[in-house]
Amino acid sequence: MRHKPTYLIVLLCFFLSMSFANSQSDKQKELEAKRQKYQNELKQINALLFSDRKKEKSLVSLVEDLSYKVSVRQNLIKVTNDQANLLTREINANQNEISSLRDQLKELKESYAAMVVKSYKSKSEQSRVMFLLSSDNFKQAYKRLQYIKQYANYQKEQGELIKSKTLKLQDLNTDLLRQKKDKDKLVQENKLVKKQLEIELKEQEELMVSIRKNLNSYASQAKKKQQEIDKIDREIDRLIREAIAASNKKAGNTSTSSNTFVLTPEAKALARNFESNKGKLPWPVEKGVVKVKYGTQPSPIDRNISIKSNGVRIATEKNAVVRAVFKGTVLAVISQKNGNPAILIQHGNYITVYKNLSKLYVEKGDVVETKQQIGEVSTSREGETMLWFSLYDSNKPINPAIWVYKM
Repeated sequence: MRHKPTYLIVLLCFFLSMSFANSQSDKQKELEAKRQKYQNELKQINALLFSDRKKEKSLVSLVEDLSYKVSVRQNLIKVTNDQANLLTREINANQNEISSLRDQLKELKESYAAMVVKSYKSKSEQSRVMFLLSSDNFKQAYKRLQYIKQYANYQKEQGELIKSKTLKLQDLNTDLLRQKKDKDKLVQENKLVKKQLEIELKEQEELMVSIRKNLNSYASQAKKKQQEIDKIDREIDRLIREAIAASNKKAGNTSTSSNTFVLTPEAKALARNFESNKGKLPWPVEKGVVKVKYGTQPSPIDRNISIKSNGVRIATEKNAVVRAVFKGTVLAVISQKNGNPAILIQHGNYITVYKNLSKLYVEKGDVVETKQQIGEVSTSREGETMLWFSLYDSNKPINPAIWVYKM
């Protein structure tokens, strides 16, 4: 009779296989969430940037829009490939496990069949009684009785083990068919996405051919635009520093080198509340896509030119209403001579900035609530509606995408 595997080994194998399956499942869920995010982003891009192709946009704007769309589509292709590859590994692992289970099942059935035959030959009550009566003493008879019980239990366990492994094999086969179907679907979807990407890359290259003919002029425009951005960023920095100095003065701190606000107990509580909502803040507009991310990045027109962004630039719909992402107080309203207004809202030691507005619904000193309407986004002559949104910790710009929900 074969030795029974210990429960410890069986349990260890079970938990290891479950842990592996759960980690694979979690990874698939994570990849699927990313894939849906990129698909939704492409829908938003088409709706907000490409819904009206008759609109006369500048070549620069068209290239920027296409570059953004291409990057999102490339991300979608990559994450779909990752999903398909993970499914391939899961399919291979399932196939190996199915093969191993079939071998185990075959061995178990052969062993069980031999055991049943042996048991049948000595099944009569008489032979069992004789086996007990032929004992030399009571102790030996007791041991033989225990052996008969153990043997019967072992037969029952072996039968249950065969049953459970058969069911597991059926489940694995069903799971394998689903995995193969899911993989085929992903592969087909990716083929269509790649075809669309090829069309967009070709269109992008055709636009770049026109731009390269007069690249110096476009590069000059990009530099001028960056200078205008730097100018308003310096103004925002000045206003924040003045507000910090005022808070220090009010608290009796005469230091001119302080870079942090001196907060009242109420303002500290507001700042803590703001921090607790990190990653959960609402978008400053109802519909939008982040066309330019936070930080320094190369221009899609000329890779030698850097775009410095202290926040994010959100493409949105025409006449889009701007909302405060959290309750606070309007710290300042910037009105530029040759530019569009901006609003600064203070949330304890945090400040949110909303630039490129056409209309203002609030003024300095107003107390605002989360999602309260504070203005409208300006639309350029080329038909581009873009909100410039920034976030500061005192006078230090930080990445808003980390704070706003799914930005």
